[in-house]
Amino acid sequence: MTCSIAILGASGYTGAELVRLISTHPGLRIAALTGDRKAGMEMGQVFPFLRHLDLPVLQKIEEVDFSAIDLVFCALPHATSQKVIKALPGDLKVIDLSADFRLRDPDAYETWYGKPHEAPELQAEAIYGLTEFYRDRIRGARLVAGTGCNAATGQYALVPLIRAGVIDLDEIIINLITGVSGAGRSLKENLLHAELSEGSNAYAIGGTHRHLGEFDQEFSALAGRPVQVQFTPHLAPMNRGILATVYVKGGGAEIYDTLTAAYAGEPFIRMLPFGAAPSTHDVRGSNYVHIGVAADRRAGRAQVFAALDNLTKGSSGQAVQNANLMLGIEETAGLTMAPLFP
Repeated sequence: MTCSIAILGASGYTGAELVRLISTHPGLRIAALTGDRKAGMEMGQVFPFLRHLDLPVLQKIEEVDFSAIDLVFCALPHATSQKVIKALPGDLKVIDLSADFRLRDPDAYETWYGKPHEAPELQAEAIYGLTEFYRDRIRGARLVAGTGCNAATGQYALVPLIRAGVIDLDEIIINLITGVSGAGRSLKENLLHAELSEGSNAYAIGGTHRHLGEFDQEFSALAGRPVQVQFTPHLAPMNRGILATVYVKGGGAEIYDTLTAAYAGEPFIRMLPFGAAPSTHDVRGSNYVHIGVAADRRAGRAQVFAALDNLTKGSSGQAVQNANLMLGIEETAGLTMAPLFP
């Protein structure tokens, strides 16, 4: 069985990554691509690395015949997705890669994104798309909300530990470095090569990063009481990748055993030997997550490390993994390619 899909917002980084992944997928066929500002152009013109593929011409969203589509990937900007998805046929399966449906509480959405949600009825319906923790609910979902890439990385390091009660919930610090593609494809002065290269900086400091809303939501639900972590992201001069270093209060060996047991059998999560730390180089361009644990020099404290590719496992690869579940396709289909190296 081959399912027909559409990618809305195919001219951005996550849209192009979806095309890259789906072009060799055994069960998905790209039937429509949209990019309003680039409507009428070939994808190979917008992204020359895709020239070898026979793809539909980019068109406007209103020109798509959704009656022939089994599932839509919505790779549009935040606040745009909710309007577009609200207007789609009500029986159409949708995976949204923006932030519009990640937060279940309308008040929390308004707090973090500065404006009321325009489709609260869909916000209540959406299933949070972190596959390994919501797999059963994703299978039967109509609308899945892709996670933030930073939020996904931190959760892979912490969710099993919070669930098992092996760390102090009031002693969690997440330091994270992320590649520049996480900021999207639009032109920004601080992302120019001369501004970004040969340096690194913290951003969204003081607890202002919007992915904290996801941490608050998911960690507090697991713990059954409010959990607020300290989180500081850092922009690094690399195109792809996220590396999180998480400081926790708990025994290193118990933490390692808990994570190892939680991820046993997970096709895309690899635990490193105790005391080893992952590198973004080793997951680049792949749907894999590498996790490491090291004991701190102070007894009863440890560091947990998680690395993934923000465009693949942190966004488009995660979306394809969820689409496989929603469409009854083998979960790993189209996603077992090895990471790029060097």
